[in-house]
Amino acid sequence: MTETIEITDSHCHLDFPDFEGELPQLIGRAVAAGVTRMVTICTRLRHEPRVRAIAEAHEPVFYAAATHPMSAAEEPLASVGELEALARHPKFVGIGESGLDYHYTAESKDIQRESLLVHIEAARRTGLPLIIHARDADEDMARILAAEHRAGAFSCVMHCFSSGRALAEAALDLGFYLSMSGIAAFPRSQELREIFAAAPVERILVETDSPYLAPPPHRGKRNEPAHVVHTARVGAEIFGLDYADFAARTQANFDRLFTKAARRERAA
Repeated sequence: MTETIEITDSHCHLDFPDFEGELPQLIGRAVAAGVTRMVTICTRLRHEPRVRAIAEAHEPVFYAAATHPMSAAEEPLASVGELEALARHPKFVGIGESGLDYHYTAESKDIQRESLLVHIEAARRTGLPLIIHARDADEDMARILAAEHRAGAFSCVMHCFSSGRALAEAALDLGFYLSMSGIAAFPRSQELREIFAAAPVERILVETDSPYLAPPPHRGKRNEPAHVVHTARVGAEIFGLDYADFAARTQANFDRLFTKAARRERAA
């Protein structure tokens, strides 16, 4: 009997309507594929209760919350105190996703930056990792993260990393992590794969960002946490490792960054 290799989906959106009525089956498929943990992300703080309920109902699921940059102009500005209060929940393991998106919502740059600073401060105070979304905002993102890190250290993962080499290097220089999504497995993503290949494997996570960005052989269909294994197999190829070794390394990386989730598992 072949042993199932363990892997973590470090970023998904289980509360999205795409999964309504299917969560037990969806999570069951993930566990059967070896996915031991999933971090489901709340993108609007008013939805935090329903995201929290998913984590409470399913043992492999943890959660994080923030105001997504694309929603920053539509939602009330979060407060550090509000995020600190949420972080007291035993399954709340990260601050995010926050960040900058100048591709779809460049008109709200100012409020996105203001929101990002709140989330950075919350990450500092809670000791939880910041989960960053960056799209078409590489220069501003690198500048803000570097300046804020000098002002007070915090940990961070660049979720669904698909930006340029300069932002990757800036993030790695700060001790941050890069998360590999299904984009890295797309045939036309050779340049992105080269950026990942130049990074230390000790700073790599894998994710689905489901229901989006399904990797081959599911591209064009709804993504789900079980499919993280396909992205991880591409990651193993990128780093010249066998799948079991790469999966083990990303598990260790997740434990090192998401220490609260790791502590809970050790105590279980």
